[in-house]
Amino acid sequence: MTDAQETAAATSLRTTGGAPPEDDGSSAAGAPIPLLEPREGIPPVVADDAALAEVIARFAAGSGPVAVDAERASGYRYGQRAYLVQLRRQGAGTALVDPVACPDLSGLGEALPGVEWVLHAATQDLPCLREIGMVPERLFDTELAGRLAGFPRVGLGAMVESVLGYVLEKGHSAVDWSTRPLPEPWLRYAALDVELLVDLRDALEKELDRQGKLEWAHEEFDAIATAPPPEPRKDPWRRTSGMHKVRRRRQLAVVREMWQTRDRIAQRRDVSPGKVLSDTAIVEAALAVPADTHVLATLNGFGHRMGRRQLDQWQAAVDRAKALTESQLPQQGQSVAGPPPPRAWADKDPVAAARLSAARTAVTALAERLTMPQENLIAPDTVRRICWEPPKAVDAESVAAALVGYGARPWQVAQVTPALVEALSVSD
Repeated sequence: MTDAQETAAATSLRTTGGAPPEDDGSSAAGAPIPLLEPREGIPPVVADDAALAEVIARFAAGSGPVAVDAERASGYRYGQRAYLVQLRRQGAGTALVDPVACPDLSGLGEALPGVEWVLHAATQDLPCLREIGMVPERLFDTELAGRLAGFPRVGLGAMVESVLGYVLEKGHSAVDWSTRPLPEPWLRYAALDVELLVDLRDALEKELDRQGKLEWAHEEFDAIATAPPPEPRKDPWRRTSGMHKVRRRRQLAVVREMWQTRDRIAQRRDVSPGKVLSDTAIVEAALAVPADTHVLATLNGFGHRMGRRQLDQWQAAVDRAKALTESQLPQQGQSVAGPPPPRAWADKDPVAAARLSAARTAVTALAERLTMPQENLIAPDTVRRICWEPPKAVDAESVAAALVGYGARPWQVAQVTPALVEALSVSD
């Protein structure tokens, strides 16, 4: 058992109570304190070049890590752009920046070379931050740190409460952040989101170090910071909610045509696609393949409130799908690289199915000993791939090389290789 395993096994409080022990091993006591106001009050929103330049100079002169957060308008606007950026740094205070009025924030990154950025759930915010020129060289992800440390609840509010003993007000998390001007209660909420982020980072760093997992966390953070932007999703229309009901290729074509039409309209109007037409309505039309607008108007989602022009545009999408030749119709199911779904393994390759069962059992047991989610210990897709096509000679060196090839970090390779070597040998 490694030092980290021994430490994790001795600190079961983390997976039950959620609060890390103090240095003497006792858990934090006392009722949590509501955090109602930022320390320096609500800062004015930065919405012009002069104010932005002042913020850049102030943050460049600050010290230590910089807390960063972004607010999007998911469910209201098209895409995932940032509508407010919050920053806080020792010696600089808190800044609220309007990226609509100041769309190029690359100067902030240039003014903070080598400075660590502290984000919560970094992979959610990094894409929209990149769009406005904010790209960290180093980062600390407090959500991921919480996962690695074994906290059962890793939302920002839960972490701040269990680690620092403060309660954050979370009532404005799903509001329309594209609203202008932003109401004062929303700005207070936004400022408080970065108020204690560096404090949380410091406490989690100490806890990870105590568990022997700090270097593991650094490897994870480096992987996030250096990861290239994700490739565009292939056939995103296939993710329409309710697609499991659509079984014929002609019906799939209707979904595709209507989804693409909706996406173009949503992008042009800068609204969430769901506000243009619901997924339920798209699936209803696909199942019915209506002959004309009169039939379309009787379907769920195309009721009396929809005007003739709108009905015409949706019926035109249906008609385009109906006019496609057989060769132009989408195929059933999406071609996926890699192994088949695990439920099919027993029929296709019973030996591989046995390997996967053994590997899953071993990874689950190891993750429990390390008090962390098994998906953070090793990606489930990596386990499936290596079980479906294991190295020809199963040994520690070949399994480790395969894991590296699938993108596993060195700490993951070191931890899971012995368990996977044993699991992959079940057929020998």
